[in-house]
Amino acid sequence: IFSWAVLEPEEGKYDFSFLDQAMDNVYKNGGKVVLATPSGARPHWMSDKYPEVLRVLPDRRRALFGARHNHCFTSPVYRQKTAQINRLLAERYRNHPALGAWHVSNEYGGECHCPLCQEAFRTWLKNKYEGDLERLNHAWWTDFWSHRYTSWEQIESPSPIGENGVHGLTLDWKRFVTDQTADFMHNETIPLREITPDVLVTTNFMAFYPGLNYWKLREETDVISWDNYPDWHKPGEQIHVAVRTALLHDMNRSFLQKPFMLMESTPSHVNWKEYNKLKRPGMHKLSSIQAIAHGSDTVQYFQWRKSRGGSEKMHGAVVDHCGHEHTRVFREVAELGELLQKMDGVVGTMPHNKVALLYDWENRWALEDLRGLQKNDKKYEETVQQHYKPFWQRGIGVDVLDFHQDLSPYSLVIAPMMYLMEKDNIERLKQYVANGGTLVCTYVTGEADENDLCWLGGFPAGGLKEVFGLWAEEIDTLYPGETNQVTWQEKDYTAQDYCEVIHPDSAQTLAVYGKDFYAGSPALCVNQFGKGQAYYIAFRDDGAFVDDFYGKLADDLELPRALPHLSEGVTAHLREGDGERYVFVENYNAQPVCVPLDKVYQNVETGQMVSKELLLESFGVAVLKEQ
Repeated sequence: IFSWAVLEPEEGKYDFSFLDQAMDNVYKNGGKVVLATPSGARPHWMSDKYPEVLRVLPDRRRALFGARHNHCFTSPVYRQKTAQINRLLAERYRNHPALGAWHVSNEYGGECHCPLCQEAFRTWLKNKYEGDLERLNHAWWTDFWSHRYTSWEQIESPSPIGENGVHGLTLDWKRFVTDQTADFMHNETIPLREITPDVLVTTNFMAFYPGLNYWKLREETDVISWDNYPDWHKPGEQIHVAVRTALLHDMNRSFLQKPFMLMESTPSHVNWKEYNKLKRPGMHKLSSIQAIAHGSDTVQYFQWRKSRGGSEKMHGAVVDHCGHEHTRVFREVAELGELLQKMDGVVGTMPHNKVALLYDWENRWALEDLRGLQKNDKKYEETVQQHYKPFWQRGIGVDVLDFHQDLSPYSLVIAPMMYLMEKDNIERLKQYVANGGTLVCTYVTGEADENDLCWLGGFPAGGLKEVFGLWAEEIDTLYPGETNQVTWQEKDYTAQDYCEVIHPDSAQTLAVYGKDFYAGSPALCVNQFGKGQAYYIAFRDDGAFVDDFYGKLADDLELPRALPHLSEGVTAHLREGDGERYVFVENYNAQPVCVPLDKVYQNVETGQMVSKELLLESFGVAVLKEQ
């Protein structure tokens, strides 16, 4: 994957011998290769001869050669060189029986601020604003602080030594970086698709990576893959980590609404975290099957064998520096492989979920740039996870979407902290509820348009006030450790971080605040709109409220569950297809648990029939086939 300096040690001189041997060896042993293009780490000679390929940092310094992903996505030279090496790879291995898929580059990320990128950004802006500079000035509200642009050439990317307070500029720059990265990826795939049109193309995503909107990159892929390195066994956070990882798996499955690939994982530990802890016995199997449970059709590792040198020489691998198979890690990998061989029926199956949770990259960018609320961390990612956990705990499947996907298949749509909303988003939500859907939104909903300009006329914006039957007057930001109280169904809950003051119109008040000058005012409302209903949660809680609230809502909507009764730290997920149903039961507790069953199942690993109850060891997992 990072072999360009070996494949092309000098410009125009190539040596594919090591790769030929690797491809042949994998094929002889019955395997397939996901063959990567090498653009993630270019050779030194290229930077020496063509310095334009080196990135320029936000402070306008040009980077030296080194590290990875330090190239300019706009550079014509780099685009030409990557397309050239990719074409040679495709031509050489087009008929090789080991070629299974293409992996384009590696973990795309970062941005460049060089003159080439500045000019490309201006061209992008001219296209977006149809050559109308006054339209851009209005969208970016540049009269504030006298930042009006009088020529396109004055526009530059955000910089710590220049413009960094125009929110429309920052938001458009991030959109440009995503579009330019997607265009660079497209440039890489052209020769691959031309020469090997039947070979699937992927690239590896990185969780909630903030620098790119993955919904745009998915358009260049045939199958989604991602790199999964959770902090398992972090004291007091085992369940938190399991929930976050499940959410990410669901998001990656949702990108294309089909099975994905677990491109990278480690059978034990990594080497780049602050604390690089070993996976406890059972966790490797559990974490691998977790990916399968949420829609992956592969389990793959970085890396097969540890490198003798370099920054990843202590990163976990299937084969350690000892060079033999007599290790705990190797045994666990082999045992997992035996189980996966028995799970061929799972490949291609999918969950059919009735809950959609919205996580939107552009909304995240706008929230992070927002000067208000909590200054440094609005906790958008954590809030989305908090609204996901109640369904994970109950074994209720969730699709994780952005704001531009079809919502009609879902009984319940949840959009936490959806601050940024364009007119189309508002109309989409309005139509969804009117047609009979159930919508849940929270504080700071619909406050700004797609340019991060505040909507006028009160929040939430436009027709959403009609949908929710209320308007939001102001929001109180609480200090760390400061709390309020919310009473719902005769039970008290803790409110923290944010308490929004709302005024019902047609909405029904379900919960009220207990403290401060807004004590007794609504904290939770529901409104009937058309054939559906819309809930508005005006506060952030510590998790207890959303758990009870969504538990009741799940019962009211009769949302399907993989298993009816799950204890704390135990979850279950369903995949089905071709008349078969597979239930994955996972125990994230350090103690054994007994899980009640409602049907007769066959344990795929043991072949035994199980009914009434299932015993799972600590960090245990079972794959059950419904009979």
